[in-house]
Amino acid sequence: MIARATPAEFAIIADKVLAGKRISATEGLWLLERGPIHELAALAHTVRDRKMQAAGRADLVTYVISRNINYTNVCITDCDFCSFYRRPLDKEAYTLDSDTLRTKAQETLDLGGTEILLQGGHNPKLPLRYYADMLGLFRGMGLHNHAFSPSEIQHFAMFWKMTLPEVLAELKAAGLNSIPGGGAEILTDRVRGIICPKKGGADAWLEPMRQAHKLGIRTSATMMFGHVETLAERIEHLERLRQLQDEMGGFTAFICWTFQAEGNRMHDVPMAGAHDYLRTQAVARIYLDNFENCQASWVTQGGQVGQVSLRYGCNDMGSLMIEENVVRLAGAAFRMTEFEIRRLIRDAGYQPHRRNFYYGLPEEPAELDSTLEAAVAGDKRRVAIAG
Repeated sequence: MIARATPAEFAIIADKVLAGKRISATEGLWLLERGPIHELAALAHTVRDRKMQAAGRADLVTYVISRNINYTNVCITDCDFCSFYRRPLDKEAYTLDSDTLRTKAQETLDLGGTEILLQGGHNPKLPLRYYADMLGLFRGMGLHNHAFSPSEIQHFAMFWKMTLPEVLAELKAAGLNSIPGGGAEILTDRVRGIICPKKGGADAWLEPMRQAHKLGIRTSATMMFGHVETLAERIEHLERLRQLQDEMGGFTAFICWTFQAEGNRMHDVPMAGAHDYLRTQAVARIYLDNFENCQASWVTQGGQVGQVSLRYGCNDMGSLMIEENVVRLAGAAFRMTEFEIRRLIRDAGYQPHRRNFYYGLPEEPAELDSTLEAAVAGDKRRVAIAG
């Protein structure tokens, strides 16, 4: 049983955080194990407010309209936690053609989308030209290419017999704008050796990010927790991210979510609930003192928990996605409209605002909320949201 926190122990750490000082891994672990939940939430929220006030957007909570296009489900990595992938000869295996990609892009634009999130399996048959053409297609339609996790980039380097900088330079020239943080799971060699051994250890995720930052490609950072990791390994994950952000400064945001067990080889692992998610999110906001933004990833917990996370350190509701397949196939089935996400933000006491990947604030359409409300009443513009 976890020992009950004493106010004096928490106060020492809280005073340090409020003074703008960095906490240690030992202190981060203490907060994760023993921090009183309400005080922990208040401390994370204070850190959130301090950062947003400095940025001149204390009253805002942002989100981006994007589409997650899983261009292929063919994968040879065999991760235990994945319910999405198919082996190359499986009858359900697919790779999207250019006509399908163009149709999906146009649907995104028609719904006000500005960004395409591209993630797929480690398909050994796809050449560089496929990826270059795909990036070029979306760039030509005016969409931001937020594409290819570090593990995909490692895969490209292996099969195309190129270095990581060479792969990234080619993709950037073709239209790559930024890189999502997917595939981090838990950044310890022990955990990755259990749940995704073919992806390599922590450095196999961190090094593509480092090389991307050197080329001026901004990225996001993630953590999927609640499976075989220890609490100390969650803190080790955050420490690795904090160190790379100190070194390169290339991460725009942090997003964490809980493992989903349906339809994969880890189906017997008990899943983390809302309390664990919110506690971990709060500690992450405090620990990652060099990260500007934290996204609420409510897709595994529901919209109400996502709303509550805005008081546990989050300043962004993530991506309003027109399509999401990977987490859905693992059992997460929460969906919302843009009107609903804006309502949740307002009900939490903030003003909603669309953003771009870089957290810039584009001008929103006039009468946006009234238009969305009418659309919901007519059961139109239905989209899914994922963090």
